Amino acid sequence: MATTDAVGAPPAVEANIDDKKGSAQQIDPYNVAGEVDEQGNIKAIDYDRLIQEFGVQPLTPDQLQRFETVTGKKPHRLMRRKLFFSHRDFDKILDAYEQYGTFMLYTGRGPSSGSMHLGHTVPFLFTKELQEIFDVPLVIMLTDDEKYLYTRHKSEGVQKPNCHIPDYLSYAHDNIKDIIALGFDPAKTFIYSDYEFVGGHFYQNINEFESLVTFNQAAGAFGFTGSTNIGLIAFGAKQCVAAFPSSYPSLFGLPDYRAPDYPAAAKRRHKSLASIPTLIPCAIDQEPYFRMLRDRCERMTDPHPKTALILSKFLTALQGPGGKMSASDPNSAIFMSDSASQIKNKINKHAFSGGRESLEEHRRLGGNPDVDVAFTYLSYFLESDEELEELASKYRSGEMLTGEMKQRCIAELQKFVGAFQERRKEVSDEVMRSFMRLRKLEWRGNPNPTKPAPPASVEVPETNGAVAAKKAEKLEVRQKVDAEQGPEQGQGVDGQGT
Repeated sequence: MATTDAVGAPPAVEANIDDKKGSAQQIDPYNVAGEVDEQGNIKAIDYDRLIQEFGVQPLTPDQLQRFETVTGKKPHRLMRRKLFFSHRDFDKILDAYEQYGTFMLYTGRGPSSGSMHLGHTVPFLFTKELQEIFDVPLVIMLTDDEKYLYTRHKSEGVQKPNCHIPDYLSYAHDNIKDIIALGFDPAKTFIYSDYEFVGGHFYQNINEFESLVTFNQAAGAFGFTGSTNIGLIAFGAKQCVAAFPSSYPSLFGLPDYRAPDYPAAAKRRHKSLASIPTLIPCAIDQEPYFRMLRDRCERMTDPHPKTALILSKFLTALQGPGGKMSASDPNSAIFMSDSASQIKNKINKHAFSGGRESLEEHRRLGGNPDVDVAFTYLSYFLESDEELEELASKYRSGEMLTGEMKQRCIAELQKFVGAFQERRKEVSDEVMRSFMRLRKLEWRGNPNPTKPAPPASVEVPETNGAVAAKKAEKLEVRQKVDAEQGPEQGQGVDGQGT
């Protein structure tokens, strides 16, 4: 699914620089690498350029204010600091929530190792905050099948050790436990592995979506060639339709189509679910999937509203701007399984510094927090805006040294990872399966929508805000006609027009 790590690991920040001299920035679901100049210097990722290339919109101060007005809550620190920096139709999601009361959240993870790293946690922490603020259902997809297919593609079909299907299913289970340990509410959260879940109405949506995408379109979006395995070529349909609420009728209290036990009516997809909007928080490398999705939402048999996105920057690798943390390079990342001493050693040894070459020069000219990895990590995980600004000011002035910045970062990350590890110990197989079990989710949404659901006699799912609101609007119009024109010209007693 929409993974924070994308599909496959990007090249290590310092790997193969000689082969990349003069290479352009490359950001897509399979690669994350900054531009390399003619001298072999790796540049920071240019997010302004990505906004232009991908055609997304920057997240503006007005939209942050709108968020606060609609929710009554201060925007999350990742929004305030422009780490979630761009979007598609985020304002429409706010409108839908204000008017109809609910929407669905969807995100995910491509499991490539048994432990997530700090970079993987960022979209999940943000998604958890959104779920708590809006009180809406959440679906999290683990794309273990995609990771297997991509690994076979990279190895030209060779089956490498620890890269078999059972290995990726095991990685998915470990990652699900990590995700749960971040604090999601089991009553309104459904998590699944593709290997274990694909079927029912979900597969019907997959199959229809596959019919809407040609090979040339998939190749253009993801760079596939004649040597790409057919599984990987077709995978995008799964990740796309996973954003449709109609792929999960059980979560909304409606019957699914899964053998051997299902009612005959369940063979038909539930049209009512197609009207529920979806918001996808993810890293910007995943945007090409959902651009393809948005182009086809309204071409489905049951048209869906275009999915909305809110997109994040990448948590940079320890070695500095130009790459991101990679599960395949242990020295590029702080893993959620790392001990306190490992965190300390990695930050002290590998974290790129924005300081000067000498103490005297640093005191005189100051450091650059914009490229300092320790400060960057603090900008993601330190809650206090005031303290973060103070750290930046002291570093720029030369009052704070690189070692002191690293020590503050080490303390914050040790606290965060240590608390996570204590919660992780409590996530048993039984707890994991409780999140993965198909059942009706429970949420409340906006307690005071401006266009509330119609009376219970109208047969639509009570959580289906958009459809319910449309019917309520029609009922309101009919009632006005009755009042103005009388029953002989308006609505008959059987509810039909005369």
